[in-house]
Amino acid sequence: MKRKRRWQPDLSVQLGPISLRNPIVAASGTFGYGSELATIVAPSALGAVTVKSLAPFAHDGNPPLRTTEATGGGMLNSVGLAGPGVDAWIRDELPELEATGATIFVSIWGRTVEDYASAAVSLQSVAGRIAAIEANLSCPNLGGHEMFAQSPSLTEAIVAACAGAIPIFAKLTAQVTDVVSVARAAIDGGAAGLTLINTLPGLMVNVESRTPALGAGGGGLSGSPLHTVALRTVRDVANALPDVAIIGTGGVSTGSQAVAMLLAGATAVGVGTATFANPRATLEICEGVARWCHDHDVRTVRALRGTLQWPK
Repeated sequence: MKRKRRWQPDLSVQLGPISLRNPIVAASGTFGYGSELATIVAPSALGAVTVKSLAPFAHDGNPPLRTTEATGGGMLNSVGLAGPGVDAWIRDELPELEATGATIFVSIWGRTVEDYASAAVSLQSVAGRIAAIEANLSCPNLGGHEMFAQSPSLTEAIVAACAGAIPIFAKLTAQVTDVVSVARAAIDGGAAGLTLINTLPGLMVNVESRTPALGAGGGGLSGSPLHTVALRTVRDVANALPDVAIIGTGGVSTGSQAVAMLLAGATAVGVGTATFANPRATLEICEGVARWCHDHDVRTVRALRGTLQWPK
């Protein structure tokens, strides 16, 4: 018979201006528009649910094949930010997700600064129903331009254009020479915090047909191969900007990996690709964090943040 714990750790965290019941956040693009997995995972049991990225217009995304298992583990995807558009989501999807009691983050994207601003304006109209906007500045699957998150000036401009009643989090990439300078630019633009990191560009090849495995050519690599890169990025930014709220995202599939993100300096932990293999991964990771805290006599998960003992 399983013994009950004598006490339960306090898993609540303060993510910038937002209070979360626990540090586990369903990452954008992996939980649909929020209500699809509600019969398997209660969205209200998570710290927050991040809705799949939305533009101010409907978008079909990339041609199939859109996802494949990556060599060496993880997943390669070129979904291409398909979606119904912000206004359609507000009308058709938000009420159902809201009814679950979830803390709702909405990811937005665009091809121009004006696109981001337009998406944010639509969301500001439902400011009392949404906890945060995540500006996705780092998707590698659009083509036609560099990632906005590779430019400090564009990052700052987009965040500033999205400013309003809803806190803005900037989702950045590790594919830069100086991620701290981009992180500073996001904060200077008015970001309440950062999401670190997004997928990294990758390619798989069908050697028989001599063509890419994915319909769009390349794709974004996610899952376990990304974990060490995400940890290092979180640590470097947290070390430089210790007061900035960070959602550490990349390759987290266990409670101990989530704890590692917190130790590296994350305030909350995004869980994405693990959900495709196990729809209950977010809940199991949250339970794993609680178990680790109990076993190590950590009474509050907030005490873990940024306590990694870096060599002198």
